[in-house]
Amino acid sequence: MSKAREFISPSDLTFSWNGCHRCLWLNYNHGVKAPSFFPLVGELSAMQEKHFNGAKSKDLHPEIKPGEVLDRGGWVKSMPITYNSNPSPYAIRGKYDLLLEFEDGTYGVIDCKFQGKNIDKSDFYSPQLEAYAFALENPLQGEPKQISVLGLLVWSPENPEGNPESGFSLNLSSAWYPITRNPVGLAERLQDFIQVISGEVPSADSTCDTCKFITTRREIFGQE
Repeated sequence: MSKAREFISPSDLTFSWNGCHRCLWLNYNHGVKAPSFFPLVGELSAMQEKHFNGAKSKDLHPEIKPGEVLDRGGWVKSMPITYNSNPSPYAIRGKYDLLLEFEDGTYGVIDCKFQGKNIDKSDFYSPQLEAYAFALENPLQGEPKQISVLGLLVWSPENPEGNPESGFSLNLSSAWYPITRNPVGLAERLQDFIQVISGEVPSADSTCDTCKFITTRREIFGQE
């Protein structure tokens, strides 16, 4: 198996997996990743996380069981992932948004999202959140934490208020989308993921803008 990248990012189990597998293979085998630009995403995410720092769970949403935010922006690293019944060179490593500690002694991982529209994307993000849970329950170091709650806390813009003299503000809607634990689904995703990144280079994806750009560039300028 290639070991150019030994850590699997939880977000790669969603965005990258549902994208071009050729680009995914290049990233994990050669460290080559297409440039990406997401204006304001980092700033908005940090603002949302900071707002709930140390908050009670009811302040995030009344449907979340009693507890409070224990940590934000923390890194997790798992034990090596089993692949084909043997330890692989890969492990989960990533940074969660919010870690909650509940009164019953269990924990929860909440991913903060700032979306243009209030849409339930819990199915899409399920592998990413389950990967954080896997790393917390199977940590490389430290005591394991039992994860009982996973979910998305989504903020969406509604309408602006204010004027040039006093300044403007943006009203936000807030929605809670719990995610049902699915360790079996994560295990299947990880097996498929490792098979792709440790196998032969996949064919170019005809829908991948990066691959199409490279192909078109070569056609125009020739092999360089």
